[in-house]
Amino acid sequence: MLDFKEEIEKRLKEVEEKLSDQNITNDIERLKELGQEHARLSELNELFKNYESALEDIKALHEMYNAGEVSEEEYLFMLNEVETKKESLEKAITEKLVPPDEYDERDIIMEIRAGTGGDEAALFASELMRMYLRYAERKGWKCEILDINENELGGIKIVILKIKGKGVYKRLKYESGVHRVQRVPQTESSGRIHTSTATVAVLPEATEIDVQINENDLRIDTYRAGGAGGQYVNKTDSAVRITHIPTGIVVTCQNERSQHQNKERAMNILRAKLFELKLREQQSQLTQQRKSQIGTAERSEKIRTYNFPQNRVTDHRIQYTTYRINEIMDGDLDEIIDKLIEADLKEKIDSLIV
Repeated sequence: MLDFKEEIEKRLKEVEEKLSDQNITNDIERLKELGQEHARLSELNELFKNYESALEDIKALHEMYNAGEVSEEEYLFMLNEVETKKESLEKAITEKLVPPDEYDERDIIMEIRAGTGGDEAALFASELMRMYLRYAERKGWKCEILDINENELGGIKIVILKIKGKGVYKRLKYESGVHRVQRVPQTESSGRIHTSTATVAVLPEATEIDVQINENDLRIDTYRAGGAGGQYVNKTDSAVRITHIPTGIVVTCQNERSQHQNKERAMNILRAKLFELKLREQQSQLTQQRKSQIGTAERSEKIRTYNFPQNRVTDHRIQYTTYRINEIMDGDLDEIIDKLIEADLKEKIDSLIV
């Protein structure tokens, strides 16, 4: 945390010098911007001073205890108070440096698609789905399959999930991108390692306020649902395909027996996709602020490799490797996600004080 203290003091001094510049005082807009930055930096500087003071208090307590100047009971009591104060200051500094993403508490729409690798890619996509469902179960989140297209071997061509709960987008937004698996398929008689991929997209759920859709911009087609589901789905035009003409985005839904329900779900998915497009356009316009490559991975970007022969999972964005592939595939994702959040926070802080 203290790594940033010197940078904040340096930047504060620069801002104060600019505020005293006669040329700046004549520029009302620039003066307003610098005034707001000065207020934020001044508050941060004060927080850092208090944080440094708390660290010094902890050090002094250790020295007093080691010198026998306080009892163990007194030492633990005072240490707990100072540690609590330190943690509170850390949280306040972090929030001032990097305000939380306004969408962090949103529910999500997650789309998992089989990529290159044929049937093996479809099987890997189904395992990724299970991994996220198990992770959601560990977190106490609720999951719903909005649409799914399976193949004959039990693999998944595409599945769309809705995951609801506290902090869902905050935790899972880092999962967007290409996931790669390296292993020997069951169908491979020679024992050669194959590489297959699946693509994950994590979209914050959008409301009608976030995205307004003009009905005239939609082409809605109905057709008979295929796949599992019994005779009913094969005899009625319950499946729905919606095309958003201005963007060319196409969504389908056939999981429900009711055409009305499928349309409602498809609109929910379309709204999330249009919202994601809107957010990406906004991010591309922020030319003065470096975009975090961790939190906003492109769907075409390879983010993680699951190597079964080596029992290895590597996240390429942060060069982090763990040798717990079975636990990871069973939904124990906190180890990786915590590292991603930590790296993302550091990158955002670095970009703010450059």
